[in-house]
Formats: sequence, structure tokens, C-alpha cells
Amino acid sequence: MVGIVIVSHSSKVAEGVKELALQMAKNVPIASAGGTSDNELGTDLEKIIVAIKQVYSEDGVVVLFDLGSACMNAQMAIESLTDEMQKNVKVLDVALVEGAITIAVDSSIGKGLHRIEEAVKKLCLHKMS
Repeated sequence: MVGIVIVSHSSKVAEGVKELALQMAKNVPIASAGGTSDNELGTDLEKIIVAIKQVYSEDGVVVLFDLGSACMNAQMAIESLTDEMQKNVKVLDVALVEGAITIAVDSSIGKGLHRIEEAVKKLCLHKMS
């Protein structure tokens, strides 16, 4: 099952999105990485790395984020992983809440990382038209 990491500048936002997604797909591995290590607003590279490793499987991991610097830290976290793990972790730029729910449901019904990525891209294109 594809895991999900929610990266937010706010620990409350990250936990809330995780809680909402788990309501739709209870068995999907979802981790939150919100806020800094001293509980301030911001993102923490180590929290993101730990979260990825927590939900990682060969099925893959999708990392979602709220703001640009969270994306940058997510990319840096992926670079710290082994080459094999890096191949199975994708950062996707989608609406945080809607994306998390959509991906959680898709993961729960057995869609793989590639199919989830395609579905999310279609979701984004559909919203733009």
C-alpha cells in the first residue's frame, strides 16, 4: 500500500489532514511532519525524513506539502534516502486536503504509485478547466 506523508508548516494542519484522510481510508499508512522540532511554525527536515521512513514500503510514498519551502525540504529529505528508496518516493504538488483524501482512497484500493500520480495529475487538470 502506498504511504502518505503530510508536510505542513503547522503541526495542527498536518495532523488534521492526516486525521481527515484516515477517516476515508483507515488502513493506509499516513504520517504527519508538521512544524519545527521546537513546535514553532515551519518545517523540519528530520521530521520529514522520519515520516517518510515510518510509512515507507516498496509500494512507495507520496509526500504532500502546504507551501513552497515545505516542498524544498521534502525534496532535500528524499535526497538523504538510499537510491532505492528515492525511486519510490514522489513529492506531488496538489491541493493538500483534497490530494491527501484522494491518494488515501486510491492507495486503500490497491492503486500503485504510478497510477496514483496519474490520477492526481488528472484531478489537477480537471480543476483547472
